[in-house]
Amino acid sequence: MSGDMNSSFFDTPEEENVLYVEIDCVTPPDPQQIEGIRAFMRRKYGAERVEFNIKKDPSVNGGFKIFVGDDNYDWSTLGRIRQLRKSFQALRKEDDHENIISLLREDISSFSLDTGFQRVGLVESVGSGIAVITGLSDVEYGEIVLFECGIKGMVQDILSDGRSGIVLFGDEAEITEGMRVLRTRRTAGIPISKRILGRMIDPLGRPLDGKGDIGAKEYFPVERPAPGIIDRQPVSVPLETGLLAIDSMFPIGRGQRELIIGDRQTGKTTLAVDTILNQRGKNVICVYVAIGQRASSVSRVVADLSKNGAMDYTVVVSSTASDPASMQYLAPYAGCAVAEYFMYRGRDTLIVYDDLSRHAVAYRTLSLLLERAPGREAYPGDVFYLHSRLLERSARLSDKRGGGSMTALPIVETQAGDVSAYIPTNIISITDGQIFLESDLFFSGQRPAVNVGLSVSRVGGAAQTDVMKHSVGTVRLDLAQYREMKVFSQFGGELDDGTARRLRHGEALMRLLRQDKHDPMNLHAEVITLICADAGIFTDIPADKIKDAQRGVISYIENERSDICIKIDHYKKYSGQLYDDIVEAAKKALT
Repeated sequence: MSGDMNSSFFDTPEEENVLYVEIDCVTPPDPQQIEGIRAFMRRKYGAERVEFNIKKDPSVNGGFKIFVGDDNYDWSTLGRIRQLRKSFQALRKEDDHENIISLLREDISSFSLDTGFQRVGLVESVGSGIAVITGLSDVEYGEIVLFECGIKGMVQDILSDGRSGIVLFGDEAEITEGMRVLRTRRTAGIPISKRILGRMIDPLGRPLDGKGDIGAKEYFPVERPAPGIIDRQPVSVPLETGLLAIDSMFPIGRGQRELIIGDRQTGKTTLAVDTILNQRGKNVICVYVAIGQRASSVSRVVADLSKNGAMDYTVVVSSTASDPASMQYLAPYAGCAVAEYFMYRGRDTLIVYDDLSRHAVAYRTLSLLLERAPGREAYPGDVFYLHSRLLERSARLSDKRGGGSMTALPIVETQAGDVSAYIPTNIISITDGQIFLESDLFFSGQRPAVNVGLSVSRVGGAAQTDVMKHSVGTVRLDLAQYREMKVFSQFGGELDDGTARRLRHGEALMRLLRQDKHDPMNLHAEVITLICADAGIFTDIPADKIKDAQRGVISYIENERSDICIKIDHYKKYSGQLYDDIVEAAKKALT
């Protein structure tokens, strides 16, 4: 009666009314228990005769796990505990804490075990990080399933013939054909707690920094509906990047989605990291998601964040290029779940997806392996939904929902500056604006290499403070005119005084917008620079001396006229008197 079960055990027997039952246990059932199980099986399946195959399985701990074909009855000790826990979780949440003891007593006294029934699937084939299973006809899309060897997978394909395509989150070498698969009835989630700050984790919540367990007490789903219109409020509070070119012309508000787009090696990641560094002391939680990056690149980012004290308020979710496509696919959703955890607790958060073009490639890989019909550039038809359901979760919540926010900075890599390619156009249509980084500007020394003509913020001045909004003046228009005049001036010929001065003014603006790596500016420095530029203070200074002059003016005002800095940083209000005071102080600094 006992012995190891082989794959032929589940084959249809020749005898009509014989039911074959496998019992996994540590201690074999006694004769009385065997008779009880036999009676249950006869009632359940109407069999005349029941044959048992008893296997020793140390993982069961206590009790039994019973398998009948594709059906599983979890009568183990852990299974009973899970049933009791679910019963506790079903208690009414609206009941006050004073009655919780009596409710628990009532629930325990009336608690009754169910049969522990659940379906069991079997692996039909496995390869390339994908497993095809049969038998779990009631499994749901996005549900996590558990293989007998302990590896988890996520349902990504449900076919009409009862088969399901599973994306694996572990080493497929441990999975064999005929292996059993169980439902968990849970969607993909990530263990989380407040202690996750300062940590580096993978998309499943496992630590990657060697600092031990994160002490997670909650399980937060990686996929959830975006907040509704009623649960949101307008984007009106700025999220300052510390980059003058962005804060002045393309402001980002808390709850906004601003795309960072450009060719490879144009400073996209640096721009995002500088934005994270600028959140120090501003009560903003940051999440950096690395998707398909080299491990060395991710290590450099973490080192830069640590060196500048930003890891105290930052979480890094990493799935490198060496990870399977399933982990790269899951990474941005896991990072979004981390940011949502804090957002729904009233905190302001910033999340960087670096980058979504690699994410789309990972999803294309999974879809082709699942034999889905390819569309444009071999991407599946739902690749737009892939990113829209992710980015729509960014929002600024209403005060009733806690007032938290999640600001998204997705990064997309272009090829030869082609913003009209498939994935870039998809994400441009989802986001609230884009910052386009141009290769020619980058290699000419203009960093950040922001293309003023192709960049835009659809939130605009609504996400700027009063002092910043009025200090910008005509900077964007002046830069546009400068670019046009510079093209014509290359043909030679004499220039009139007005045109020559506009060219010098434009060149001065371009120099002022340059910033060193990981050196974000505070608000008063940005406002001082903009007002001095508007007043033409830097126009007649030689181009190679402009940055020194800018630093000198800011340093002089910080030391000699600190009252001006206090007015800007604390009151954030613009006035004609403020303008005059800054211009007067700047002239003194340059004399």
